[in-house]
Amino acid sequence: MSEHRATGPVLLWGSPLDLPIAAVCTALSRLGTPMFLVDQTRSGETSIGIELDGALSGWVQVGDQRCELHRIRSAYARPQDSVRTEHAAAIDEALACWLELTPARVVNRLSAMGSNSSKPYQAALIAQAGFAVPDTLVTNDAGLLRQFWKRHGSVIYKSCSGVRSIVSRLSAEDVDRLARLSTCPTQFQEYVPGTDYRVHVIGNEVHGHAIESEADDYRYAGAAGVRLRPWPVPDDLAARLRALAASLGLVMAGIDLRRKPRGDWVCFEVNPSPGFTFYDDEDDEPLARATARLLSEA
Repeated sequence: MSEHRATGPVLLWGSPLDLPIAAVCTALSRLGTPMFLVDQTRSGETSIGIELDGALSGWVQVGDQRCELHRIRSAYARPQDSVRTEHAAAIDEALACWLELTPARVVNRLSAMGSNSSKPYQAALIAQAGFAVPDTLVTNDAGLLRQFWKRHGSVIYKSCSGVRSIVSRLSAEDVDRLARLSTCPTQFQEYVPGTDYRVHVIGNEVHGHAIESEADDYRYAGAAGVRLRPWPVPDDLAARLRALAASLGLVMAGIDLRRKPRGDWVCFEVNPSPGFTFYDDEDDEPLARATARLLSEA
């Protein structure tokens, strides 16, 4: 693929109601970087044309605003799933194809996001990259689950797919529900004690946050509460996390880690389209600004 030096706008694909999209738009505006939003809430006003005749070319138009795709310097893709018309689906498919083919920097290509659609598959890739991962069982057999539970003593369960689910601890109250397992294969993992960390790899930048919460899933802590604090990532770990993101083809990633009481690191997941605004400081917004720099300097 030839070197890409376009100096036109940054293309953003998603909804302006999506907090990361909105935050990146604001950060780009502060940098003075031109941008073009392919707004999924306006799919009825959107048209697109892509040509593959020797060189990749094309355009996309939203309302009366038109953008020549060869001028795009970079793209930030956070398409939303929704009930779509045939026209909206065609727009999404065409734009997704262009993102795979363009020499511009894309954060991130949909093909690179694919590993997150299967949590067990991604865990295998994380292990190949040299990180410890929790012992995992995917099953619809209650007998196998009971053996796994007995072996580990404490077990959590969550979705196998890329669809967000609430991580929950398996308890005695769940025993009566095990009969339902036969019709719903579920992912179970050993419970790993320790402290949670979220690290965002954004290009070459690495931003860490330590997380304090008594909840099994701090994202839904509720009354249990959650406290986030910036955390300087050690250089050796930062290098490993950059390499992990690169091995998955990701320019940007949100990586979930836990440090065990003896200091060992366990990696749970690599999010290829992180909702970073949950972690970003509302005043300084270092994650939004880092993303905007990555897109602007492409």
